[in-house]
Amino acid sequence: MEQADKILNPMNVMKPLNLSTQELDESQPFTVTEMGKLWTTYMGNSMSSQIITYFLQHCEDQQIKSLLENGLALTKDFLQRIEKFFKNENFHIPLGITKEDVNLDAPRLYKDEFYVHYLKYAAKAGMSIYAVAIPLVMREDIREFFAYASQCTTILLGQINNVLFDKKLIVKPPIIPTPEKNDFITNQSYLNGWFGDVRPLHALEIIHLYDNIENNTTSKALLLGFYQTVKDEKIKTLFKRGLEMTDKAVKQFTEKLHIENLQAPSYIDHLVTTSTISPFSDKIMLFHKFDMFSIKIRTMGNSIAVNGRRDISALYGRALINNGLFVDDAANILIDKGWLESPPKAFDRS
Repeated sequence: MEQADKILNPMNVMKPLNLSTQELDESQPFTVTEMGKLWTTYMGNSMSSQIITYFLQHCEDQQIKSLLENGLALTKDFLQRIEKFFKNENFHIPLGITKEDVNLDAPRLYKDEFYVHYLKYAAKAGMSIYAVAIPLVMREDIREFFAYASQCTTILLGQINNVLFDKKLIVKPPIIPTPEKNDFITNQSYLNGWFGDVRPLHALEIIHLYDNIENNTTSKALLLGFYQTVKDEKIKTLFKRGLEMTDKAVKQFTEKLHIENLQAPSYIDHLVTTSTISPFSDKIMLFHKFDMFSIKIRTMGNSIAVNGRRDISALYGRALINNGLFVDDAANILIDKGWLESPPKAFDRS
């Protein structure tokens, strides 16, 4: 254990730099980075807090219940810390998602196993926010908060993956041959995807296809429950479109792996019950899918950045357009109903 601690302590590798400046301490006002990232983190965790609270009303598996309790404890902890930052700056605390948006007396909408998949998706979404915030935030106290949030979420993700594999709820990522020598790309055919000499998928392409399938199967199951219970017909129509888009994405991404005899995550639609009584308000469901599809755009952008085959780039490109249109239509409905809270804005000098 001592040896492991020594290896994992970064200060065993880096020299300390005793440099501090008043321009970076807590006496300084928020920059746009601190303001925007804290606001986004608050909104996301306010939503997760309410959804996990409902999940806990219908969870029988003790290990999964412990995961939910850990996830809820983190969301509440993050919200309290952010509220303290806001109050110190006389920053108006966002409304976010409240207990008024959840009916804790509603019957079970999802089975216990779904909660593990959902927690993983939500934790990955949080990690993407914290990772971007850390290099941009200048104030030391707020940077330390995002580092803390990232560390806590990393630990939670480790617990989630352990439960997923222990209960055999997920397919292990594919295994490919270990390289025996350095291999350099010498021909433009490396980029081929439809015609000519099409190479096998490389490791980064495989894992991003796997990750997008995992995200979309969870998104589809969550959306299926929302579609069954939403009251507003316009939102219901949008959710149906989202189901069709997500199902198509799963099939297309899975096909790329199956062509090369690589395993992919499976659908988890069977983890949705047949209940038509909604535990969630139309507002929280629409906001959740608006947020979820926005995160898909970020995830697929990351996938394109490490991809090297034109056929897969085109696949992601079409999906990005469709997701963008979905997010735009969801935003329009949220605005029409007065449900979309605005992030902090710059001065209107016009």
